[in-house]
Amino acid sequence: MKLVRLLLLMVLHGALAANLAHSGDGRTAVLTVADAIGPATQDYIERSFEQATADNVGLIVIRIDTPGGLDGAMRGIIKTITASPIPVVTYVSPTGARAASAGTYILYASHIAAMAPGTNLGAATPVQIGGISFPGGEQPETDKKQESDGGPDSDAKDDSKIALGQGDAMKHKMVNDASAYIRSLAELHGRNADWAEKAVREAASMQASEALKANVIDVVAKDIDDLLMQIDGREVLVQGEKYILRTQDLTLIEMIPDWRNRLLSVITNPNVAYILMMVGMYGLVLEFYNPGGLVPGTVGAICLVLALYSFQLLPVNYAGVALILLGVALMVAEAFQPSFGMLGIGGVVAFVIGSIILMDTDIPDFKIYLSVVATFAVMTVLILVVMIGMVLKARTRPVVSGVEELIDKVATVIETLDSGHANVRVHSELWRVHAQTPLQKGQQVRVTAVDGLTLEVEPLPVADSVAGDLDSSPAEQSS
Repeated sequence: MKLVRLLLLMVLHGALAANLAHSGDGRTAVLTVADAIGPATQDYIERSFEQATADNVGLIVIRIDTPGGLDGAMRGIIKTITASPIPVVTYVSPTGARAASAGTYILYASHIAAMAPGTNLGAATPVQIGGISFPGGEQPETDKKQESDGGPDSDAKDDSKIALGQGDAMKHKMVNDASAYIRSLAELHGRNADWAEKAVREAASMQASEALKANVIDVVAKDIDDLLMQIDGREVLVQGEKYILRTQDLTLIEMIPDWRNRLLSVITNPNVAYILMMVGMYGLVLEFYNPGGLVPGTVGAICLVLALYSFQLLPVNYAGVALILLGVALMVAEAFQPSFGMLGIGGVVAFVIGSIILMDTDIPDFKIYLSVVATFAVMTVLILVVMIGMVLKARTRPVVSGVEELIDKVATVIETLDSGHANVRVHSELWRVHAQTPLQKGQQVRVTAVDGLTLEVEPLPVADSVAGDLDSSPAEQSS
């Protein structure tokens, strides 16, 4: 009886050990992140994870090289990793790559953290950007001040600390939240939580070999094949369950971004989004002042919708958007209501300031280049100058339409009426005229005024009448 129980236990143990092994269908999905962490990166990883889960791959490797990124996108990626039913390896590669700021959090959240020789991670201090924070930046000034100050010997120093602490309360909240967050990620996989907190509070960084010794990462591998060989047989915790990795002879499959993700990556570039917004606004302005053109309005509407979609994904300062709109409105007003340059200058100033503060972040990858701002500012000024020149030129031209255009025109009397009235032909039209002196049929007269549907005329001398006949159009002469 005891022998039977022992056999059953051995069978159950073998079955349990088999369940702990995880190899999927013998394929490894490889994702590549080689840019700042943003909305496009989050979309790429989420969609790739969904595809990998549907295809039942055995392992997901995220090859990463990033300077950091936006907090919202980073947290979305971490949620995707922690909720994945497939083990995830984040591998900082190639040599010279880094997993700075947001990349450090992602590395800590992964089931296996790996780095190539000559890579580094860290510098994960959060920085405030208009209501949201992103991992990265320097140590808060409050912490630096407190580290440099002495102990309780000086009351002045204590007062300075208190004042700084009150003024930087938001920074302290952000740093404390980020510290707790990265410590929880470190404890999730048994990594060095103290150094993780140091990376947040002091912006500490570490190279690959030191990170391995300090239990910050799990593996240092020269390439993915070396990585898969080293992690074979390791035990990881996936959704609360233990899994033994079987990574020998896995087939590597590159997960390439699809057209949707590539489009999102392009339009969420702040410089592209800015250009789309400007093209959209100018397209609509042209359509409003030239109704029926269709092409400017259609292109402008499409560009503006794409720009607005991009801005709702990016850390946008809406005061900057308002200043840009105000600047364009003032410059357009200057073109149609000249004010000796005051509206135009004010519009250019508002436009440039709004463009500079449009992106509320210090991350270089999410800022608008000054060259782009300067280019659009110069283009706008040139368009403004051309439009003002056209308006002034149009004002000096003679009237070519309307009843005012009849003034000083020469007409021929077709039929005489009573009391100095007659019918004349001018511009192939019949008009009733009135003169101070009697008129004769065939006589040439000059229009001096327009009174409703009656023209005031004066007879021309004979010489002027001949000249008027010579100057008139062939159509009028034939009449």
